[in-house]
Amino acid sequence: MSKKNIEVTDKEEELKEVNKEGLDNNEGKEEVGRSDAKIEPNDNDPEAIISDLEDQLSQTNDKYLRLLAEFTNFRNRTQREKSDLVKTASKDVIKDLLPVIDDFERAFKADPENEANNGFQLIYNKLKTTLENLGVKAMETVGEAFDPEFHDALTKIPAPSKDLKGKVVDEIEKGYFLKGTIIRHAKVVVGK
Repeated sequence: MSKKNIEVTDKEEELKEVNKEGLDNNEGKEEVGRSDAKIEPNDNDPEAIISDLEDQLSQTNDKYLRLLAEFTNFRNRTQREKSDLVKTASKDVIKDLLPVIDDFERAFKADPENEANNGFQLIYNKLKTTLENLGVKAMETVGEAFDPEFHDALTKIPAPSKDLKGKVVDEIEKGYFLKGTIIRHAKVVVGK
């Protein structure tokens, strides 16, 4: 053998060893995005390889779209919850102030002629205006049809007239809304 043939043979053996090592290292490795798909190193059919790669791409795209949709739903839900929390953050404080409004109204009904009520009327009006600016609205109940979603019936009495049957005859305690959400049900007397 000549020196040239020996060099070519040595290089061929080196290439075979490199290829063999490369194939050995790739055996058992899985493709990204798919745990059950493998491209066989001995598979020389380019159409089969392309088909496998297209399947893997399609599955990866599907996973990506599902993850994106899930994240978008999470973000929207979180924003909605945050918005609802901001809207009703003052709910507990307002619920604690409602009995003060009730006390003012009872005092005015008990002694409407009292001159001291003028000063209290100013305070009451200011408090009521402040609550209205925060989104608090009183329920209108007397004469309305009884609705258990909005009213708590304390008792039933004979209706003073036939048109008040099944309707609210008297209001014991006002009900209130905070930006359209009930924060206190009205306590009422219903005609039977």
